[in-house]
Amino acid sequence: MKPQMAYDRAITVFSPDGRLFQVEYAREAVKRGTTTVGVKFKNGVALIVDKRITSRLIEPNSIEKIFKIDDHIGCATSGLVADARALVERARLEAQINRLTYEQPIQVKALAKKICDFKQTYTQYGGVRPFGTALLIGGVDDTGVHLFATDPSGAMMEYKATAEGEGRESAIEYFEKNYEENLSKEKAIKMGISAISYATEKGKKHVEIGIITKKGLEKREKIIEK
Repeated sequence: MKPQMAYDRAITVFSPDGRLFQVEYAREAVKRGTTTVGVKFKNGVALIVDKRITSRLIEPNSIEKIFKIDDHIGCATSGLVADARALVERARLEAQINRLTYEQPIQVKALAKKICDFKQTYTQYGGVRPFGTALLIGGVDDTGVHLFATDPSGAMMEYKATAEGEGRESAIEYFEKNYEENLSKEKAIKMGISAISYATEKGKKHVEIGIITKKGLEKREKIIEK
């Protein structure tokens, strides 16, 4: 029997070296997801997802990886799609509760924190499992342009450009070398697509692009060749 077998059956049990194996397994589920990138530009955030089309019989429009949360906030997902959908619905609910309670749109950081607090509870109690998905949450509020990455553990971090999914390390390496401050919208889109191309295998790719500005979320799709 492997040493970790006694510790990976319950989410509430730490291993002797301080690890929660179920959380780490959830991160592995995220790594198996398609490459997802986010790039901040001068007036907004570009979210770009590699829509993996596994069969020519699949309708590409039926694969949704970028979601509108509120008029000024959107998110892109990588990992288990059903888990992501549940978190998106939770995020939409939190955004509407804030509007009804305070009569103003929720700040991007506050929403990201609420989602991460919700995810963290699923690492703390027995009988549940962590969410096997990571969200890139982008938006524009009265404090500026923001891009947050959330983790199955409930951790969050703000980035200028970041990635999730199977090509995460390579895409971040690309951003480290090429990212510049105050990019234009088109340059941010081009950089995100280049990062996905750099991080994934050669061949035709179907990408979904979400642009979040003060005007809201605009989505488009594009076929790229590498």
